[in-house]
Formats: sequence, structure tokens, C-alpha cells
Amino acid sequence: MRIQIFSMGLLAMLSFSVSCGNALNTGSNTTVADLQPQGQQVDKPTRVKIITPQGDIVVELFNQTPLHRDNFVRLAREGFFDGLLFHRVISGFMIQGGDPDSRGARPGQPLGMGDPGYTLPAEIVPGVFHRRGALAAARMGDQMNPERRSSGSQFYLVQGRVWSHEELTQMAQQRGLTITEEARQIYTTEGGTPHLDAAYTIFGQVVEGLDVIDRIAAVQTDRANRPLEDVSMRVVVLD
Repeated sequence: MRIQIFSMGLLAMLSFSVSCGNALNTGSNTTVADLQPQGQQVDKPTRVKIITPQGDIVVELFNQTPLHRDNFVRLAREGFFDGLLFHRVISGFMIQGGDPDSRGARPGQPLGMGDPGYTLPAEIVPGVFHRRGALAAARMGDQMNPERRSSGSQFYLVQGRVWSHEELTQMAQQRGLTITEEARQIYTTEGGTPHLDAAYTIFGQVVEGLDVIDRIAAVQTDRANRPLEDVSMRVVVLD
């Protein structure tokens, strides 16, 4: 089963599988003990740059999600993401990458099941929502993953869309969500994916390069939402 997240139209037909659009699919439930924070005080947010053929995306990682922050930084410094693809792209929803199987993948090869061999405990922070440019962890669906543990490497960046107040109210009632005034204001002006809120760990926010997400989201894709022309990445730690 691939790790993926589903758009609003698919929610009526499919169970919420994993993270974004089709977020990462991780088959392992191994706990990573060495990723536990060591009690250090971290004040200055860490920034990473995701370098793609369409341009660069700068993301600020959240200190409120230390396991996901430290894991992403460690993988980036080890070069884990370099040469991987954005293997799942859905315009108006999100772009997803981080599957190690995507490095050197042949055209049409099914992707979305790879991982580094471990998952991370959920760090779902109340009040943090899927606004445009949010960085979040893909995961397997609730039926197989009731603890909502995150993939060790697969992630998605939210493109989303602008919602009306009426749509937000109806969606919140249907899904039992509480949408704050701040979130409502953002979703009705900047946009995002509110139907993913409180279900996936959001651990960063794009501060530069939202237009790059738009360019990647606009590429032509196949039936599995994989870009017909590979969109590769390289991730570097800035701070």
C-alpha cells in the first residue's frame, strides 16, 4: 500500500490513506530512539532549501515538532534526498516526494512505497494547519496506522486552493473539525488543504518559493500522478 493523501474529491470514495495527495507509504513501524531530543534548547528556527529544476524552495522547520525537524535535517545532511523525485503531483492539492525508490526510477515505475526503514511518532500540534506552503509528513492510513505515525522520509508541500466560508463550514461539520478564525482567514485568502488538518504532522512552512510549488504542480503527469518528466530534488540545510 502506498503512502498517500487524498484530495477532497477522493475522500468520498477512499479511506484517508497517507499524508498528502498520495503521501509516502512506509511499511515499517520501527522506532528511531536516536532521534529523541536530548533536552537541548533550540531557539532559532532551522531553514532548509529544496533545490529543483523549477527553482528553489526555502522551508522553515518548526521547533514544536523536534523529532520531525531533526530527522529531516539529518537526512538532508546525509544527502538522503539528493536525486529523489517529486513522484506524486496533484494540481490544486500538493506535491509529494522523499521516496528513496524514486532515485533513478525508470519511466512508469510505481513509486510511493519506499522509506528509510522507520517511522516517526506523530507530532500533530494543535493550531498548526495546512495553509499553502505547509510542509508535512506522509503516512499510511488510519486503518493500518491508528497512531498516525509518519513516514521516515516521505513528505508533501501544500499547494491547495482558496476555500469559501460556506465550504469550510460544511467540511468542518462533516469531519468534526474546529477551524480557528486565523485558519479560516488564511484558507479563504491564501488557500490550503483544510481537510488534512489534525490528521498529519505539519513540521515546516515555506518562506520562499511558493511559485516553485505552483510550477511543479502544473507539470503533466501520468495516471499515478507521477510527472512525465522527472522533477528531482536536492535538499541543503541553511542554518
